[in-house]
Amino acid sequence: MSILTRFKDIMASNINALLDKAEDPEKMIDQYLRNLNKDLGKVKSETASVMAEEQRAKREVNECQEEMEKMERYAMKALEAGNEGDARKFLEKKTALAAKLSELETAYQLASSNSLQMKQMHDKLIGDIGELESRRSMLKAKWSVAKTQERMNKLGSSVTKSGGSISAFERMEEKVNRALDEANAMAELNAGPKDEIADLTAKYDSNSSEVDDELEALKARMKNN
Repeated sequence: MSILTRFKDIMASNINALLDKAEDPEKMIDQYLRNLNKDLGKVKSETASVMAEEQRAKREVNECQEEMEKMERYAMKALEAGNEGDARKFLEKKTALAAKLSELETAYQLASSNSLQMKQMHDKLIGDIGELESRRSMLKAKWSVAKTQERMNKLGSSVTKSGGSISAFERMEEKVNRALDEANAMAELNAGPKDEIADLTAKYDSNSSEVDDELEALKARMKNN
């Protein structure tokens, strides 16, 4: 049956393997659930059809067995009535029914096997859906945490880079200060040597003049007294 071939992958499906291959597990979870629920509708319909076929095959087997038993009872009645010819006809019919019964039982066994496989696939699919439904919130929460951690890692990388920029700025500041110090030193050198004697002479000349002026003022006050 084509339905059995079409749903072989459902029996062998592995949710974790599918999620591992997904670029976006959160979207994959929702998509996988939609696919499973869509498949579940098909499987339910086909399972019901296969189970109905099993029941029909079983009913035909039972009806054939009942008809064989009926022919045997009539054969016995015919013998009791002394009609061996009639009894033979009933037994010939029973023999024909026995051949038919063999075919019906083979068909029933196939229908029963198909029904069992369909019920297994149906139960497996319901189990997968239930498992994924129960894990969906947990998986989405983990994915959200992972994305947050990824953003934090990127921010951490930016902070590290900004630290390098600060270090570069400090090196430039040091270079500017060093250039300024060198410029001030060069200006001092360009000013030429300082005449210390001239400075000392001016200092003492200024002090002598101030003393003389104060001495004259003191004399003037004494005369007035």
